[in-house]
Amino acid sequence: MEEVVQKEEKRAWKTDSNAVKKVTKPVRISQISNEKELRLDTQDQEFNRVLGGGIVPGSLILLGGEPGIGKSTLLLQIALKLAYKTLYVSGEESQKQIKMRADRIHPESENCYILTETKTQNIFQHISTVEPDLVIIDSIQTLHTDYIESAAGSISQIRESTAELIKFAKESSTPVILVGHITKDGAIAGPKILEHMVDTVLQFEGDRNYVYRILRSLKNRFGSTSELGIYEMQGSGLREVNNPSEVLISKNDQDLSGTAIAATVEGMRPLLIEIQALVSTAVYGTPQRSATGFNVKRLNMLLAVLEKRAGFKLAAKDVFLNITGGISVDDPAIDLAVLAAILSSNSDIPIEKGVCFAAEVGLAGEIRPVQRVDQRILEAEKLGFTAIYVSKNNKIGLKNTSINVQLVSKIEDVVKSLF
Repeated sequence: MEEVVQKEEKRAWKTDSNAVKKVTKPVRISQISNEKELRLDTQDQEFNRVLGGGIVPGSLILLGGEPGIGKSTLLLQIALKLAYKTLYVSGEESQKQIKMRADRIHPESENCYILTETKTQNIFQHISTVEPDLVIIDSIQTLHTDYIESAAGSISQIRESTAELIKFAKESSTPVILVGHITKDGAIAGPKILEHMVDTVLQFEGDRNYVYRILRSLKNRFGSTSELGIYEMQGSGLREVNNPSEVLISKNDQDLSGTAIAATVEGMRPLLIEIQALVSTAVYGTPQRSATGFNVKRLNMLLAVLEKRAGFKLAAKDVFLNITGGISVDDPAIDLAVLAAILSSNSDIPIEKGVCFAAEVGLAGEIRPVQRVDQRILEAEKLGFTAIYVSKNNKIGLKNTSINVQLVSKIEDVVKSLF
């Protein structure tokens, strides 16, 4: 005889049952208020900058990064220092493990509550009791909901758990930060729709062999996506680096060939970075081309420009390029510094101290203008540089600067002036 078992109703996030259900209706665009959202100050300038000024109430933030890079440390640090009530939900660590880390970072926190739970229905019950101003989930891949009968971390579980958290965030205006694992290719694990569903996607990156970590915004509905936050990993947590240029330029007293300083811009922030090049005779038949933190295809293109337009024979030589500090840069304005470092290493003549570069190099060997050149010049001047090479076609609005602005139009002009 067949018996039908009635399953008990599974309860997801619901607002108060007595509350009147809101009915949305079309509104004329001119009638919609455009007042700025009040944001939660995270007490962390770098995190605030990357988010565009703080956490927007009701927003969902996804933070991805390599294992062991410091995602949990960063979020626990924010939870401990916030003046708001925070619920930190961990599906990966025990309460004792989190407490040990918290004692290193900021032991006197009264507003942070720790919960070790992976079932969304239980998490929402605790949220109703604690009523936090911010919820942190570490990580979304460990959560599971009763609505889907599959293992935690599966595509359907991740999608459903995120949908429940979005419903909670939007209805209660409580911001939620999710930690996301990444695949071996570096993409956030789970369905791509996860990144479409959330409001902000942050990437926490860096090389484990270096102490510096970089927080980038890949998507942000409430701010710019080109901002950058830099941290230094210490025993007591992550220290905000307010002047990254001093960190990214090594303090060498001797003049060394093969190094050049580039003025780049990330978001609203100008940075000065050191580029190192090594040119040596190829031992094997095929010369090697290797770059760390820079696009190898672009390096090959710049080497071809040097060979064709400036007459340097580098086809039979190995060329190695490195951007110091473990960061990677996409800004085309560092082209000229890359070429200067390569030429300096090739001829074994160091570039004078106090010289930096900010220009793109075209295929005809012409020096092309770059955006926001005034900011780059001011940053170089602030750090004590005496000369900066920029394109002749750049419109420079600065008057009375102490730095010598060298205007160049061709790669040959730079070679004559430097060497």
